[in-house]
Amino acid sequence: MNSLQIFSGNAHRSLAQEICAYLGLELGRANTTRFPDGEFNFQILENVRGSDVFIVQPTCPPVDSHLMELLIMIDAFRRSSADRITAVIPYYGYARGDKKDRPRIPISARLVANLITTAGANRVLTIDLHAPQIQGFFDIPVDHLFAAPVMIDYFTNNRIDDLVVVAPDPGGAERARAYAKRLDADFAIVDKRREKSQPGHAEAEVMNVVGQVEGRDVLIVDDMMDTAGTLTKVAEALQKKGAKRVLTSCVHAVLSGNAIERIKNSPLEKVIMTNTLPPKEACAFPQFECLSVGPLLAEAIKSIHEESSVSRLFI
Repeated sequence: MNSLQIFSGNAHRSLAQEICAYLGLELGRANTTRFPDGEFNFQILENVRGSDVFIVQPTCPPVDSHLMELLIMIDAFRRSSADRITAVIPYYGYARGDKKDRPRIPISARLVANLITTAGANRVLTIDLHAPQIQGFFDIPVDHLFAAPVMIDYFTNNRIDDLVVVAPDPGGAERARAYAKRLDADFAIVDKRREKSQPGHAEAEVMNVVGQVEGRDVLIVDDMMDTAGTLTKVAEALQKKGAKRVLTSCVHAVLSGNAIERIKNSPLEKVIMTNTLPPKEACAFPQFECLSVGPLLAEAIKSIHEESSVSRLFI
């Protein structure tokens, strides 16, 4: 694997180091500082001519800064004659802007795909896109991994009896149903609706639980946890329906604003997340548990480099 080289920006260096340790490689040397005015000052500090280069850079908060870092790094490797450049983006920012469902709004996920392609990336490696159709926004190959094998392995080794897997909304039904099948568990779904308000009263939000959860342990399965507003309301609705314990698994733990406080004050007993984004220090207590996607990404990088099948990593 002499021609394989892995580099990292400032978004999630510890994940890049974990991938390198798994593959028995040294993280590529580069200057990733900033100029006094805030501009990204990047320089590759070793020869990459003819190399198969992988850039580990989730576009996590601050999204714009980390996205710009990724684009500048791709451009530098292209101008340094790297043979192939793969952007490893465990968390793809702007993924929620995948369609024009309101007047006069952008399709941000497509714009970001165009920027990455134009910068010079030859392929993209990512995990659990918020919307699978984002793969079609790229004119270069996209290897779309799923964190499900990591999660399923955890819950297989930490068995929960009489489990019900819950989709927090209809959009997440397919993901939750796949988890339920692999864990040999029942399935339920939460349907959020807004009731018509009476004069002088605000519109009420009602959570309808479809499925049997009373007296049972429930696992809410989702791809992203941002402000945790919907998640905690779903947990409360499940508790009101008689759920014994409420847990959740989430791939991308963005945890914006006061999300962590919301979770602490909610019925959620356990939050299982992954390190597609750098784990926040406030999550270092028993209610949160972080699983690593480092080995999953490392195996994918190895397969891409060796031109072997990546589908062996799918569930």
